[in-house]
Amino acid sequence: MAGLVLCEPTELYNILNQVTKLSRLTEPNYLCLLDVRSKQEYDESHVITARRVKKELDAFQPYPAEIMPGKIYLGNFRQACDPKIQKDLKIKAHVNVSMETGPFFVDDSNKLLHIKIEDSPEANIFPFLRHLCHFLEVHLRLGSVILVFSTLGISRSCAATLAFLMHWKEQTLKKSWAYVKKCKNNVHPNRGLVAQLSEWEKVILGDSVTDIWDPLY
Repeated sequence: MAGLVLCEPTELYNILNQVTKLSRLTEPNYLCLLDVRSKQEYDESHVITARRVKKELDAFQPYPAEIMPGKIYLGNFRQACDPKIQKDLKIKAHVNVSMETGPFFVDDSNKLLHIKIEDSPEANIFPFLRHLCHFLEVHLRLGSVILVFSTLGISRSCAATLAFLMHWKEQTLKKSWAYVKKCKNNVHPNRGLVAQLSEWEKVILGDSVTDIWDPLY
């Protein structure tokens, strides 16, 4: 059928959360896709409800990107501070890759890993990567849903997520980057972090495979 594109639920979730300022639950296109009725039928039966929900939830930000379905999400500090997002996604553990602090599991440090690095090319994330991977592996085995975040969710948290995927799947930076980029279109670790990810690739695979001078990075 012309114009029909099939995608996985996770991909649909991530696409819709990056093109709207509202929660995925109030996105009319999302409701139409789930409803699979004609536009006229949808307008007649749902437009009033959709507008009411939109008005009530106008202040909500898009949800974090889903990296490992139902297991790991990638987002920003504001999303990490939103109790509704935490509840909706059943977040049980956090990886905070920023200098900022927040009320995340204050009484249970086992559920929070805080990697305190600045948002600059001089920031050194490499010494934390083994501990990061261990923390995420432990919580995945426990069945916890994890949110990895930084201030804007663009550089530091993306670098941390890339490092874990490289470790978890024993794959190249290039392959991990392509996957995360598909989930979250504003992935942009700074040059210093990219260089450290290249070094991490050597640790994982025994050699540096990805050409980080490619304009892609």
